[in-house]
Amino acid sequence: MNQEASMARQFDVVVERDSEGFFVASVPALSGCHTQARSPGELTERIKEAIALWLDVQDAGLDEIDLVGDQSVIL
Repeated sequence: MNQEASMARQFDVVVERDSEGFFVASVPALSGCHTQARSPGELTERIKEAIALWLDVQDAGLDEIDLVGDQSVIL
């Protein structure tokens, strides 16, 4: 197994569309980690870059997040 595969981490990403039509992604487990793009494909690449940069900047290890589930609420 190569080093990259053994260090792989998974993060949940919230994706929304703003009023101007941009796709906006944020990572709840990484405070302040977000980006935007015009297309979903471009957004995927940008959020991967944003996560990598966030992790590079943070020296301290992250606590593991125990995802219990997700839900949508309609009012």
